[in-house]
Amino acid sequence: MTIVVTTPTGHVGSRVVRLLIQAGVRPTVLVRDTERLGEETRRRVGVRQGDLTDGAFVRAAVAGARTVLWVDPTPHTSPEPVEASLRTAEALARAAEAGEVDRIVLLSSVGAEKRGGAGHIDGLARIEQRFEATGVDVLHLRSGYFFTNLLASADSLACGVLTTTTDPDRPLPWVDPRDIGDVAAARLLNDDWRGQGVQAVHGPEDLSYRQVAAILSEVLDRDIRVHHMSDDDLRAVLRSAGLRSGAVEGIVGMAAGTRDLVPEQPRDVVTTTPSPLAAWAYAHLRPVLH
Repeated sequence: MTIVVTTPTGHVGSRVVRLLIQAGVRPTVLVRDTERLGEETRRRVGVRQGDLTDGAFVRAAVAGARTVLWVDPTPHTSPEPVEASLRTAEALARAAEAGEVDRIVLLSSVGAEKRGGAGHIDGLARIEQRFEATGVDVLHLRSGYFFTNLLASADSLACGVLTTTTDPDRPLPWVDPRDIGDVAAARLLNDDWRGQGVQAVHGPEDLSYRQVAAILSEVLDRDIRVHHMSDDDLRAVLRSAGLRSGAVEGIVGMAAGTRDLVPEQPRDVVTTTPSPLAAWAYAHLRPVLH
């Protein structure tokens, strides 16, 4: 069983690598900065050092893999995020078409099922379609909104503000990235599944931004209020930060394009993960703000 993990130092990838090691598997990891792996991890994995945007590197690194976990590394600040996402995934798609990779597990997102109109998520939708076109076994893990995205709002949360462009009262499928890693690792270790499919990865409950603010208020010992921002206001903020129009629309479009989305797969025993936001926030967000 040869398993390749991309972005092994990220929120999801690092969890996957740890679980694979604990399961007795020596995965191959594709990493740009080997120091970020940590010495103990480096001793227990096969390291291929390089950049995921380097197609030749990716093609050589995944050759002969039974299963590859693909996590798109394209930042939301990319000038052309959708095109960059698809371009970066092309080397893996070609490796699959050439018979060099048997199976792919893709970290996707709710909203990809729309196949358009969801900002940078459209890049994941196009990767889903590209991987399916290879004919190999593919599983798309469509995850909800990461708890860890709240870390990017630490400064505003310190001032008691949680900002969103979505309806503050509309529940959304939030999820702990560690739980996504658990599901991904289970799928990578299961050598029996075949075909092409989708598995949603929801947290234990859907939460509106007002509910999130109430949970954070209790965990952080401060009043957190929701500030609703219009799409145009967000565009202005992003442009003032120096982002180019493609990046701006990619970010704005993710929320705008999924406002009325009902995830394709409902919450059930397969799609629901256990970790609550309060526990995550107490362990990971509270130390940042105290």
